Amino acid sequence: MNQDINIQHDPNDKQFFITIDGTRAYLAYMDLGKKTLDIYRTFVPNGLRGKGLAAKLTEHALQFAHDKGYVVIPSCSYVERYMQRQKKLGTRQP
Repeated sequence: MNQDINIQHDPNDKQFFITIDGTRAYLAYMDLGKKTLDIYRTFVPNGLRGKGLAAKLTEHALQFAHDKGYVVIPSCSYVERYMQRQKKLGTRQP
């Protein structure tokens, strides 16, 4: 898989997404105000699974939140596990 994946942001639909061969993987969030984002869903279609797309979307969204000064509520179980793994590994989270 090409390492140069183009993650796009749709602020109107509150999603970060990747489109590959017409198929879309996405991460959805809600802006709760007061600099708080609730990331509530990641979705990767069957044909795109196993390529690390959910991790790339999550990393991108967390960096976005960090850059904008947002606190993240990980309502999505994948995002919650991702954040816990990063903390255990001692990896700097945005």
